[in-house]
Amino acid sequence: MDRLENTVRPYAWGSTTALPELLGDKPTGRPQAELWMGAHPGAPSRIDRGTGPLPLSEVIAADPERELGVPAVRTYGPRLPFLLKLLAAASPLSLQVHPDSTQAAQGYADEEARGIPLDAPHRNYKDDSHKPELICALTRFEGLCGFRHPQEAAALLEGLGVNGLKPYADILRARPETEALREVLTALLTAEKDAMAATVAEAAEAAAQHPEYAVYTGIAQHYPGDPGVLAAMLLNHVVLRPGEALYLAAGVPHAYLGGLGVEIMASSDNVLRCGLTPKHVDVPELLRIVRFEPTEPGVLRPEADEASGEEVYETPVGEFRLSRFVLVPGAAPHSLRAPAAQILLCTAGAVVLHEGAVALYEGAVAPHGADDRSEAGAQGDAQDITLAPGQSVYVPAGQQVQISGDGTLFRATVAV
Repeated sequence: MDRLENTVRPYAWGSTTALPELLGDKPTGRPQAELWMGAHPGAPSRIDRGTGPLPLSEVIAADPERELGVPAVRTYGPRLPFLLKLLAAASPLSLQVHPDSTQAAQGYADEEARGIPLDAPHRNYKDDSHKPELICALTRFEGLCGFRHPQEAAALLEGLGVNGLKPYADILRARPETEALREVLTALLTAEKDAMAATVAEAAEAAAQHPEYAVYTGIAQHYPGDPGVLAAMLLNHVVLRPGEALYLAAGVPHAYLGGLGVEIMASSDNVLRCGLTPKHVDVPELLRIVRFEPTEPGVLRPEADEASGEEVYETPVGEFRLSRFVLVPGAAPHSLRAPAAQILLCTAGAVVLHEGAVALYEGAVAPHGADDRSEAGAQGDAQDITLAPGQSVYVPAGQQVQISGDGTLFRATVAV
């Protein structure tokens, strides 16, 4: 197993204190939004196997079957199919939606055929993959997820007493649910810019007079005049407690508003934005991707396996599997072994990792440094690593790791 050296992304919406407090670092005064763990080309983690730090992406590319396991390579190709993050939001992220696999493949092929550069600001599809994701709260975490029932959204708009919102409320009450949601979101995003900005400003002023609208007042302060402020009122407002999570499927509009969490996603950059952003909003393509149906935000709580001590956040995708262990002093160590690569992240306390034997799964290739080991083989030069909050390790496919200590450990791997 290898300690990871990870990169912090300084996006403007990031907290100046949350990640430094977790990592035990002194705040720089600048936003620190995300700590990336994985092999994404945008900011790959680095590991050192004795010859100096190398990007994890290069290590995997040199021998993907050995690093990732044959089953994962056969299913997802010669790359780590997930990206793990610590996410620290102090202000709202963009209101957005992700395509499914078919939509992503079609959109990517179309933009490639039209010769749109990958780094063009109006490019929607950076790759041909879907981007399901899961956010697990480490602190109180606020977000927006999925459409409210139209009658609820109408009541929320009407409660502000703003004449400019009445036509939208009327549509939400009169039309069938799917049609109503589509028509109102389309109207918000295609309205004349100055007129919409004035309506948003009036709505924000009215919201400031009502404590129950505080979340929308906060959004409007960060994005004055943005139609996404009104679009946010069409969505469910969700508050997660520590340990709770949200799974965000394709087509579901969402936005994170604030808090610290562990995020895992398929390793893709495909995002269609609806608002709360200065970036490109492609309204026709967005309307093709969004699922216009009211949903209840499904707050996930981990399902515990008493025998193994593992608490799993169940999702319907294979690119990633997220679980956690809450460790107590004096308890017997837990043994982790998987046919795919793993990233282990400590978020509280201190966790001790002990490198054990290597399992040669059917059709698998022995991990780095384990060519002569078998299921019951020698442990070689076993090592112990102690992780503090925010620290992580990469574990190649088939490598057994025993964990103990007094703290919380998140485990990310591939569901093969």
